Amino acid sequence: MKELLAESSNVGYPAGMEATPAVQACIPTAGRRERKKQRTREALVDSAFRLFAEKGFEATTVEEIADAVDVSSRTFFRYFASKEDVLLTFQDEQFGAMKEAFAARPADEPVITALRRASVSILRACEDGAFGFDPERFGCIRQLMESSPAVFGSSLEHGQRKHAEMTRLVAERMGVDPVTDMRPHVVAAVVNGVFHTAFELLGSGAVRAERFSDALSELLLTLEGGINFPAAAAASPASAD
Repeated sequence: MKELLAESSNVGYPAGMEATPAVQACIPTAGRRERKKQRTREALVDSAFRLFAEKGFEATTVEEIADAVDVSSRTFFRYFASKEDVLLTFQDEQFGAMKEAFAARPADEPVITALRRASVSILRACEDGAFGFDPERFGCIRQLMESSPAVFGSSLEHGQRKHAEMTRLVAERMGVDPVTDMRPHVVAAVVNGVFHTAFELLGSGAVRAERFSDALSELLLTLEGGINFPAAAAASPASAD
């Protein structure tokens, strides 16, 4: 271990030169500082989700989240821009995992099919607590999305901000330039809308699913089949050509 620290302390120095003792002493200190910051951040997230589940999103204040960790509100704002941001960081983790899963799908798989399989696999991991995801946090977000217009609105806005990244990923799979081809933009916009529609329809008679991952799968399967549905009048003999 000492050898590794010694090697890392000399990175960036010319051959034959070594970092000063003062610089070497700072290296383990910096590591401890980062670990402490990570622990504080995770404690704030735990505190926030616990209070959201107990009191609801609107009734929970930043001060309460910070007090539960024995830090100041000022410390909270070093890590998060708002209490909504705590929820959105979890969604960022989901999005990052989904991007990796999407990129790993077979190269010849159609876009919507690849998105459905990648997204559903990650959401089921969130629901089941696989791959390091916390199912209680995921369940809390789902409940808040259903009960809090503020949370639903923030999530919708957050998804729209990721439109450019989703468009880029879709364009890469299609092998087209999104500057001159509108289709990746359409796919990204529609799929983003489907995610939020799944939340709205979950538990309704419109979808048969009980889990969000199953609701999303059902909606994306419908999208795969094509949504240029025939009009009711098309079935009428009077309307035939």
